[in-house]
Amino acid sequence: MNSRKHFLGIIVTAVITMSVSTGSGLAQQATSVSTNNSTDKGVSMAIEGLVRDVACPIQNHESTATDFNLKCALACARRGSPLIILTNNGDMYFPISDEMPDSSQRDKLMPFVGSYVRASGIVYTRNGTHTIVIKTIAPRSGHKAKYALRK
Repeated sequence: MNSRKHFLGIIVTAVITMSVSTGSGLAQQATSVSTNNSTDKGVSMAIEGLVRDVACPIQNHESTATDFNLKCALACARRGSPLIILTNNGDMYFPISDEMPDSSQRDKLMPFVGSYVRASGIVYTRNGTHTIVIKTIAPRSGHKAKYALRK
């Protein structure tokens, strides 16, 4: 009986070691659980960034919060592209409501498309995605954006 328990212990240790060394199975599962969410319950804070459509900064890595094509951002926003707040370090914050089911925040952001803003509210982060329940939003005075005319 003791030799059987010892043998099972060796097998379990070998399986865990193989999973960790190959980066599969148990190791990946443990990593995703342990690093899941730092602000799952929400943190009250302010963020600053450019209100714009989500498509261009995803597809065009040259587009930043301070160097972008304003005409394109406005056209995409008018055609219904989801709106975000893009920070200087490239983080994207998706606006959400504090209701379930969620309601659109588009009307709140449309007047600010192409503007650098300061938004305060509750920020949530889940698996690298940032959201904000906007309580206040206002343009940042004195912020200079370089509106590019690139295609």
